[in-house]
Amino acid sequence: MIRVLVADDQDLVRAGIVATVNAQDGLTVVAEAADGAQAVGAAATWAPDVILMDIRMPGTDGLEATRRILAAAPSARILVLTTFDADELVHAALAAGACGYLVKDAPIDELATAVRAAGRGDAVLSPAITARVVARLLAHPPADPLSDARPPAADLLTDRELEIVRLIADGLSNIEIARIVYLSEATVKTHVGRVLTKLALRDRVQVAVWAHRAGLARRPG
Repeated sequence: MIRVLVADDQDLVRAGIVATVNAQDGLTVVAEAADGAQAVGAAATWAPDVILMDIRMPGTDGLEATRRILAAAPSARILVLTTFDADELVHAALAAGACGYLVKDAPIDELATAVRAAGRGDAVLSPAITARVVARLLAHPPADPLSDARPPAADLLTDRELEIVRLIADGLSNIEIARIVYLSEATVKTHVGRVLTKLALRDRVQVAVWAHRAGLARRPG
């Protein structure tokens, strides 16, 4: 059972998200929060498997709450669920450490799939959003080690790892990659972990950016 915390300042919206999550097999809401500060406290108390986090909330917003939660619990899985899909907000959420980004008008099955993926340790970004984020980062590189250093050489990776890197750059999840390369999802996850370690990158979005900068993937456009 994947235990979920829902953080949203609108009572009716939050109630709808809670009801939707609780109606899915294998998912249960263990706590709710009406603002970022409450989300930080609830995350510490309940240690949920996945946190659904709104961005724009009074007081402590979702981005700051995400940073605080991850500072205390780096393995927390925070999935941003918001009305807004502006590129700068997607980038800010990922920079804060969120493992994924969904808009509130996403279909119910997409939300459920995203929560399960986050619970498995997967990143949750649609190919369209991945392409937009990569394009933005390539055009306006953030001030972080990824942009300040030459990308590590592709020969650090095995042929299988390079294949998986290219699929990550296309925005595919572990389970989607597994189907394409005929491996188990657990094996793909192991390969992704090795890629992150070898390249000294934090997450799949950085892998996608690295792949584009290293000329290993199609440029979005």
